[in-house]
Amino acid sequence: MLAVGRASPSIFRALSCSSVVRSFSSGSDGRKIQLGGIYPPLTTPFNVDETIAFDKLASNLTKYAQIPFAGYVVQGSNGEYPYLEKEEKLQIVKFVKDFIKESNKPLIAGSGCESTKATVKLTEAMADCGADAVMVVTPAYFKVSMNDAAMIAHYTTVADSSPVPVILYSVPANTGIDLSIDAIQVLAKHPNIIGLKDSGGDVTRIGSIVQKTRGQDFKVLSGSASFLLPSYLAGSVGGVCALANVLGDVLCHMHSLYESNIIDKELQRRLIDPNNMVTRRFGVAGMKAALDLFGYYGGPNRSPMLSASAEARQVIKKAFLDNEFVPQSR
Repeated sequence: MLAVGRASPSIFRALSCSSVVRSFSSGSDGRKIQLGGIYPPLTTPFNVDETIAFDKLASNLTKYAQIPFAGYVVQGSNGEYPYLEKEEKLQIVKFVKDFIKESNKPLIAGSGCESTKATVKLTEAMADCGADAVMVVTPAYFKVSMNDAAMIAHYTTVADSSPVPVILYSVPANTGIDLSIDAIQVLAKHPNIIGLKDSGGDVTRIGSIVQKTRGQDFKVLSGSASFLLPSYLAGSVGGVCALANVLGDVLCHMHSLYESNIIDKELQRRLIDPNNMVTRRFGVAGMKAALDLFGYYGGPNRSPMLSASAEARQVIKKAFLDNEFVPQSR
């Protein structure tokens, strides 16, 4: 593990990222990536001056090490990915990979950009910094042009050049684009595309994707704790869920129960309102407020996103308490 203080991000510029030769579907250390289980999409902790608080990131990771996560995700929506500079994105990948290295858990990094060329370059850079796989969100700015042909060409080019496995990422609430089942079915045949994170909330769609990609080495991960259990029943193998940042032990318990053929419907219902607080209703600001409530470091958001108000924090706290999740120090 790295020992850091409120540290200046500049010290991480000295941490070089080096290229290695890998085979398709293997991570940064050459091991084959097997998707399954719960992955927290880590938040990016900021100091009050909006610099990255690497010491707080280390503190959160130390606490997460006590939870049986399958791996970690950085540079997703909860990491405020669009607000980070390229150098910051790579610093975070390098820092987290170095911190979790002894756990042998995979690190998945979000490398999606609007252009294919930029995505290819960032994917390679993140792999050089230690990412074991990349999660590539759909390009979305020119929505009318993002048809199946464009998406298939984009992801195929990225996967062809990527030194690590690629995970498709469909999050229509943020992008306005839902990667089509037809495009997914084609892309699932690529040897370096190993799965999909689906955050759309349509469980029948997840079931259809699982059915249409059967026989391929391709897995589906749920993108939300609100439909985690239904997604398991539809064929998903785990989840990249915002709520895992706060209730990671609970989500891992649900995964373990399902693996033992135990269906806890009440637990799933209890997760819905707290999850809405940290996603649909208050977004990343709500996520960071909940982290503060539960003894992790949430801290401020990077502008222009505002942090949760005192009133919002009370609403968030009540949603957790009403569902028997009691805020605690760690």
